[in-house]
Amino acid sequence: MSDNAIENVLILQGGGSLGAFGCGVYKALVKNNINLDLIAGTSIGGINAAIIAGSKSEEHTDQLLENFWVELSEGFVDIDGLSPFFAWNKYMEQMQIFSKYGYYHYFSALSATIAGIRENYSSDRIKTEIKVGQMKSFYSSAVFGNSKMFNPRWASEYALKDPEYFTPQKWTFLYDHLPIIKTLEKYVNYDKLKPEANSKIRLILTAVNVLNSRPLTFDSYKEQITTKHILATSAYPLYNFRWIEVKDGVFAWDGSLLSNTPLREVIAASPKRDKRIYIVENYPKNIDNLPNNMPEVYHRARDIMFSDKTEHNVQMSKVISRYLDYIKELYQIVENNIDKLQIDEKQLKRIRQKYKIYKQEHGAEIKEIYHVKREEPYPHMSENADFSPQTIKNAIKEGEEKTNEIIKNKK
Repeated sequence: MSDNAIENVLILQGGGSLGAFGCGVYKALVKNNINLDLIAGTSIGGINAAIIAGSKSEEHTDQLLENFWVELSEGFVDIDGLSPFFAWNKYMEQMQIFSKYGYYHYFSALSATIAGIRENYSSDRIKTEIKVGQMKSFYSSAVFGNSKMFNPRWASEYALKDPEYFTPQKWTFLYDHLPIIKTLEKYVNYDKLKPEANSKIRLILTAVNVLNSRPLTFDSYKEQITTKHILATSAYPLYNFRWIEVKDGVFAWDGSLLSNTPLREVIAASPKRDKRIYIVENYPKNIDNLPNNMPEVYHRARDIMFSDKTEHNVQMSKVISRYLDYIKELYQIVENNIDKLQIDEKQLKRIRQKYKIYKQEHGAEIKEIYHVKREEPYPHMSENADFSPQTIKNAIKEGEEKTNEIIKNKK
């Protein structure tokens, strides 16, 4: 543990490729000698967290995590870099199933969308080119997937192994995210993610039960974290990923459907020790200007849905701490005046027991909390699908710089 009084906690939000920002945050924490006791995440935040807690490198986990993100960027297909011949072959290969089942709009929409972008932002050349680049990156991920993380279900490689390949009207997901498990083999030692492992870092992942909407919490101090749990925490249905059966009859989707910032689960899992918390915010809570068009409206609505909403949890933690302090004062008055108050010994014993239980179950206080917020100068609805190398590199750099600034200012 980092020290006897306060545990350091890192909470990582989901957000697809935006998770590279969290990689930068972690790099800065390591370089500033901030040792983590507990790390919690959902979706891509959960994947980051699993790499950190289960790192195959004892001394260079930050570099290992960055290597993971570099590898994800290598799975990105740069459609501008494809030769015309190769691009046409890939196009026709995908079109075999698209044209047969009416999915042609995936392709015909791109040129129209780019034309619309150039018209909407014609007065700002830099913004126009950034927006066009964002759209092409989204198009690449949507059509070709990312070989290191997820593959489109219509790819020809699934023709012989997917019994529903030629009946897409029965599909409940469009992308297979099993490739992420193959990629993680290089980075995660699952033997470290179990109760008896005595790991330095406790890992908490979150998901939601598809059938009853109840939260699911996977805690390495209580159960072995496996590939199923990682797939479950990242099984976001609006990315068109499949649900995961984590155990018999329990089908899980991405935890961000309930909360993209699993602070509540951290407090519930570790109620005794006071905390210093770092929250990585991939989705801005505040913006300076109102949206200018419908895509920006949808983008802002998305940001609001996934932004940090833990203020109430923090306030309740403070209120409970004040109540416990008040109860402690009353309890000490009773202890010091037993003879005068003539309290029955059995009654006093019950008071002692209740106080100890309350203190143990709700005694943790959030001493410090730091929000590391990703900037969004050029918002785009599908920015979380942009795994292009330069975007990933820039996000890591931004996360590291933002965290260094916060740590410098708190000293």
